[in-house]
Amino acid sequence: MSLFLCFLFLLPLILIFLKYLQPSKWNLPPGPPKLPFIGNLHQRREIQLRNRRNLFQKYGPVVYLRLGIVPVVVISSKEAAEEVLKTHDLECCTRPETVGTRKISYNSKDIGFAPYGEEWRAMRKLSAIELFSTKKNQSFRFIREEENDLLIKKLTDSALRRSPVSLEKTLYTLVGSIVCRVAFGLNLHACEFIDEDRVVDLLHKSELFTRTSLFSNFFPGRTGRVIDWISGQNKRLENDFLELDTFFQNILDDHLKPGRTELESPDIIDVMIDQMRKQSKDGDSFKFTTNHLKGMISDTFLAGVSTSASTLVWAMTELIRNPRVMKKVQDEVRTKLGDKKERIREEDLNELQYFKLMVKEIFRLHPAAPLLLPRVAMSHIKIQGYDIPAKTQILINAYAIARDPKLWENPDEFNPERFLDSCIDYKGLDFELLPFGSGRRICPGMAMGIVMVELALLNFLYFFDWGLLEKEEADEIITGNEVPLDLVQVLRH
Repeated sequence: MSLFLCFLFLLPLILIFLKYLQPSKWNLPPGPPKLPFIGNLHQRREIQLRNRRNLFQKYGPVVYLRLGIVPVVVISSKEAAEEVLKTHDLECCTRPETVGTRKISYNSKDIGFAPYGEEWRAMRKLSAIELFSTKKNQSFRFIREEENDLLIKKLTDSALRRSPVSLEKTLYTLVGSIVCRVAFGLNLHACEFIDEDRVVDLLHKSELFTRTSLFSNFFPGRTGRVIDWISGQNKRLENDFLELDTFFQNILDDHLKPGRTELESPDIIDVMIDQMRKQSKDGDSFKFTTNHLKGMISDTFLAGVSTSASTLVWAMTELIRNPRVMKKVQDEVRTKLGDKKERIREEDLNELQYFKLMVKEIFRLHPAAPLLLPRVAMSHIKIQGYDIPAKTQILINAYAIARDPKLWENPDEFNPERFLDSCIDYKGLDFELLPFGSGRRICPGMAMGIVMVELALLNFLYFFDWGLLEKEEADEIITGNEVPLDLVQVLRH
């Protein structure tokens, strides 16, 4: 009886395995050999960030993998990326769904993880016009400047006491404070239900939903869900989600409570609530719901904080380990802005050239999303002459493209001068540099993210000199691609 039950349990997996034994009718891209049932899952470590260029060098710019039963194509060249993101943008601009992304996006009611369709188009239109427009971004300028001023005062105190600071924590707290004020009208320095340190913890928890690999991600269907349940992975995610959901619900409740003081510049949630009320009167076919609101809160929190903060950490890392570039940037900043400036303003960024090249080089070397968010082919397409069947996941390896020796001289070197006579930009039109993606799914908050990174770096480089504790060699603390800096010495300039 037990053998019979075991057979029934495994029958769906056996049928799937037999299906994938059949010879393919497609001219699929090359890829590493696959094992029965698991495909290339045993090679996941080999295709991690630091090794993906090896995959590209061995099999070419379009590589076919099968992770469990899920077909995946990894794109690692400028030309192939352009075909996906421009030529076939419409055919492959939807997203795959996993347990984690479905949970963190409130059943795909956000912008980042939502499938392509009417709801996504409505949310994207709202974000472009009302949430992340140039006018809206400029209206929050005072918040970005105030939060940077506050941090400079705190760091000045540390510098006067010659005490070290945790750079990672400092930068995540700065970006978290800005994003929470801009997007949620939430002042972390005087909030009743959350504080600065807790925001950083919640951010790291939210990242688990996109990074955790559940069995059902590779073997979708009832069997996969049962194994997730038996293994306890679902329960662990659910516990983390409850904590995040409580935070998001508190933000929403704060906006909906009677007698709330209206802000001079309404935040993102105010705008969405206003849209919901208008739609209920106008009788539109598409209605914003509470899940749409929470999905937008989740999107903004996860993408808005982690991407900019990690970019800032890497920027300071590269500058500290490359004193020549650090000196050149600081010389320009302090010469152009003068030596006795009390506060930095966003218009000061317009006076700097080498500084802007340095930021561009950071976006090249350390894209916040080394693999752009996955897409799914909605119909059969061809990339570089290879067949990409419908329902195939497509990963754009922005990291490998930005370090392709065919495109970049000494690609692993931190060298802002490479952009001196170059018109290559990072805003989605040049496919050798894609830190924010391109096409329909380009990051909607790109302008906000860029100015947050630039303003924070300008403040840090103008007011302070930086160095490692006890004069350690920078290369000794740089390990692969992990966030490297913790405690650093900060001295008031």
